Amino acid sequence: MNAVVLRADRLYRFYRAGDEETLALQGVSLELVPGELVAVVGPSGSGKSTLLACLTGLDEPSGGTVWVDGVRLSHRPDAERSRIRARHLGVMTQGDNLFEHLSVLANVQLAQRLPGLARRAAVPATAVLESAGVADRRDAVASQLSGGELARAALALALANDPQVLVADEPTGELDEATEHRLLGLLRARADDGRAVLVASHSPAVRRAADRVLALEDGRLVG
Repeated sequence: MNAVVLRADRLYRFYRAGDEETLALQGVSLELVPGELVAVVGPSGSGKSTLLACLTGLDEPSGGTVWVDGVRLSHRPDAERSRIRARHLGVMTQGDNLFEHLSVLANVQLAQRLPGLARRAAVPATAVLESAGVADRRDAVASQLSGGELARAALALALANDPQVLVADEPTGELDEATEHRLLGLLRARADDGRAVLVASHSPAVRRAADRVLALEDGRLVG
């Protein structure tokens, strides 16, 4: 049986604004293993983005704990969470994490030089671009890329340090059907290569491509 590479145990997330309190996550537990593509689905406001932020250490849960590759991620200082994320997690967004003044290749090379990573045999940046299907746009900056190219560049950036877990928040939301299909093929290939892939999305195509579907409603897993 494959070992669990990402585990969340009873995650809660509260937000307060004055006297108002919002409960964005309510006791969410999940496990991911290598080789699977898992979709998180649910209506807007169901807690998908909050869940992914807690799972990747971009936000702290109000209660509960996250482990990645056997290392506790949550309830640590920001700098420690950043180092753990850089070592173990790839976080994919829709291109807004690219530095505009740098080429696609330079963005990946910069990510590979992040502080706090142990010295190891890194995958060459050019090979990362090839695996994400964007090698032919290596010298372009973000403003020169189409929507599909931006999505693939964001994937390349997430894969820069060969993470065990890839997490993507609405990666196909602004793509046409053919481009979405191509990107899902790249995510599927990553899972087939032995990594765990978690995708939050409204898209029926993502649901069909997934090995498992986790449904969120009002901050709770309902399926």
